[in-house]
Amino acid sequence: MRALTAAALQVQPMAEPLTRRTLTANVTHCTAWVRRCFEETGADLIVLPETCTTGFDPGLTAGELWDVVDELPAELTAPLESAAGELGVHLVYGAYVRGSERGVVFNAAVLAGPRGDILGCYHKTHPFCTEIVTGGGWVTPGDEACVIETDFGTVGLLICFDGDYPELARVCALRGAEILVRPSALLRSADIWELTNRARAYDNHVFVVASNATGVDPAGTIYFGNSMIVTPVAEVVARGSSFEQWVTARLDPASALSAMTPGSSIAQGFDHLADRNLNLLARYRDLLAGPGATRFPYRRGDAGE
Repeated sequence: MRALTAAALQVQPMAEPLTRRTLTANVTHCTAWVRRCFEETGADLIVLPETCTTGFDPGLTAGELWDVVDELPAELTAPLESAAGELGVHLVYGAYVRGSERGVVFNAAVLAGPRGDILGCYHKTHPFCTEIVTGGGWVTPGDEACVIETDFGTVGLLICFDGDYPELARVCALRGAEILVRPSALLRSADIWELTNRARAYDNHVFVVASNATGVDPAGTIYFGNSMIVTPVAEVVARGSSFEQWVTARLDPASALSAMTPGSSIAQGFDHLADRNLNLLARYRDLLAGPGATRFPYRRGDAGE
């Protein structure tokens, strides 16, 4: 990984009922902010929030949402890829995308490259309890981690509630991720937001660039922003407020891991990946199958409905 400038860009969606017209307006709004951000910062990597093209809660059923959005590559969101190509920047944005059948909708994070192409697309593997289809929501879970090679380093994609799960971040790190990108529309406290961002960075000795939504979505849900950038030793080096804005930081692996903690004269001597006790981890599957593995069954099938 080489040093680079990253920006977490938080924008608000239109609060009107979601249609293809409002989706187009959201894409136009996001694209304008991406251009402003790049002009001011020269960022190599810009990260927009989760579902920035629609808002998190669309106020629609899974079937209705499927009718509004498209599969990738999508004409409606193409201006974002075009902007990435024109600016020569890596751009991550969140969007709902169609599956193969009506009613199958994925919550996706798309990485557009500096040539205007799509370098990768991740489908959220841990939808929140209100959005997952088995809990009465509109999102079908993905089943694959996503790690993407870029010219500045390797990027792992998470989306919002994914960041609560150490396993997914660890899988990305074991596959070579040096930066975890977390577009979000977090519905819980700012304390939980910061805690999970810092923990996933520290767990895996990676940078975390986390962009959180702000404003109001089509269902009337309010988001608090507070986008942040975290170093591999869990130091928050950039933090946003609650309005539309970006925060930016220089990500330099040489300086980030030079000391055990910021300002310390003691060199970094441990490695959370290399120092794992694999004898214990070999029993992980048995532990998951044991009693207590499922404690809060919000999924309808789990609850016997």
